[in-house]
Amino acid sequence: QVQLVESGGGLVQAGNSLRLSCAASDLTFGSYAMGWFRQVPGKEREFVAAIGRGGVGTSYADSVKGRFTIARDNTKNTMYLQMNSLQPGDTAVYYCAASSRLGVRTLALHYNYWGQGTQVTVSS
Repeated sequence: QVQLVESGGGLVQAGNSLRLSCAASDLTFGSYAMGWFRQVPGKEREFVAAIGRGGVGTSYADSVKGRFTIARDNTKNTMYLQMNSLQPGDTAVYYCAASSRLGVRTLALHYNYWGQGTQVTVSS
């Protein structure tokens, strides 16, 4: 059974950093594009960042561009999201997801598997 497990969330002050990890199991990790999404109560899940199978192609939401960096290590079946200069508006539950489609995927409906999420809270 495919599992995606996020870790690294927590409570930080504005301006600080966090690094999220997403560990995949029972998945041919290198054959999947990966992505990060986030959601706050009452709002739709929104795209944050995505990375292609080989890690060459990436895409970012405008709101995080220049502050967040997505990466993956296919030898460890793990994806990362380095989040710098965090702002209160970044507060959300962050989800990692895996897509069997080619390329870099920014739409949630293109993803086959999802993690349970990790809470990120940024205080002002």
